[in-house]
Amino acid sequence: MSDTAHPVATHPDVLKNVLGALLGDRVKSIQVALDEVTIVVDAAQYVGVMQTLRDAPEAKFEQLIDLCGVDYSAYGDGVWEGLRFGVVVHLLSVSLNQRVRVRVFCPEDDFPVVASVTELWSSANWYEREAFDLYGIVFEGHNDLRRILTDYGFIGHPFRKDFPVSGHVEMRYDAERQRVVYEPVSIEPRENTPRVIREPNYGGLH
Repeated sequence: MSDTAHPVATHPDVLKNVLGALLGDRVKSIQVALDEVTIVVDAAQYVGVMQTLRDAPEAKFEQLIDLCGVDYSAYGDGVWEGLRFGVVVHLLSVSLNQRVRVRVFCPEDDFPVVASVTELWSSANWYEREAFDLYGIVFEGHNDLRRILTDYGFIGHPFRKDFPVSGHVEMRYDAERQRVVYEPVSIEPRENTPRVIREPNYGGLH
């Protein structure tokens, strides 16, 4: 098997410089941390940057391997001061053996919207539906944006930091009506604080 079949992985610092030259001022930042390259891009530049990352000869990110939503409220013990909702995408170039993470923030906290990249990578379809379902992020241009994990009658978005642990409604089967019914949650909300018990010589420690 020839060496060209398995190219050596691009060093993160080299990839950072290559992508920096390729994308220029269309990105807000490019950083290397823990041997991973992360690009931060404005929502207005998101699709254009992603298409360049897919098509440019020095990038060739043929595969979108992951996409998720993030709620940054209370991030870093409450020190976060940026926009609340973001989308994080991981891309893989098989041909060049390199990876990159792209982060884009939704411009509005009250109605988070970013463009869909399903036209570039079909694998984004279910990932974007998941982020819509769990975080309420709307992907403009997605042709089938509906819930994928929660039930059709589900209220709210359960991965948002302000979503109550008990939910808003509960579901049960009503024998008299012979169907599933939804009712307000009957559990009183409460905050659980773990109790720490320290015993002498616990675990054999002195």
